Amino acid sequence: QVQLVESGGGLVQPGGSLRLSCAASGRLFSINVMAWYRQAPGKERELVASIIGGGTTNYADSVKGRFIISRDNAKNTGYLQMNSLKPDDTAVYRCNAEIEDSELGATYDTWGQGTQVTVSS
Repeated sequence: QVQLVESGGGLVQPGGSLRLSCAASGRLFSINVMAWYRQAPGKERELVASIIGGGTTNYADSVKGRFIISRDNAKNTGYLQMNSLKPDDTAVYRCNAEIEDSELGATYDTWGQGTQVTVSS
């Protein structure tokens, strides 16, 4: 089973930047789609950004122009570069990926454990 581990969250002032990482561990697999979600207390989980294997990206309107999603296929790692951060960006950010697992002979979604991003002055 492929597992995802996020890192890079923390406390940052408004206008600052953070880069989140999502590392996939396993063997004999490929990532079809990777996405970042976020959820703040009392709010629904929100799709922030996604990237398809061919490189096509999509962003929520609230982060468009500020966030950049990318992948390093050689490292099996995805990234979310977050710039011009706002207090409303405060949330737990969680990585999601659709895995094509050749070792198991299966395709499935898996989630990371989440990393906290807090934007406050």
